[in-house]
Amino acid sequence: MEGMELASFQIIGAVGGARSKITEALQLARQRKFTEAYRKIDEANHYLSEGHKNHVNLIQKEANGEKIPMSMLFIHAEDQFMTTYLLRDIAYEMVALWKATK
Repeated sequence: MEGMELASFQIIGAVGGARSKITEALQLARQRKFTEAYRKIDEANHYLSEGHKNHVNLIQKEANGEKIPMSMLFIHAEDQFMTTYLLRDIAYEMVALWKATK
């Protein structure tokens, strides 16, 4: 596996790990374990950082004139990447709301 297929799977793998950590964070927050919840979001951020590196690498290649082929796999990877970032942002807000209702 190489090229766009590899880049797509690297993004999907990274955001899959992030999504799992965010889900754990929300479960911990519902149990009022806020410190642990924020730690899980921090772990998710590490996964998102890995996905972001691959994402930016492809943007830089395209900016330098390299043709980036589109595929359903790549579109899926980008979709998962962006929705996981959104889920992370919502998780921060939900944990803060639960924490404020102590």
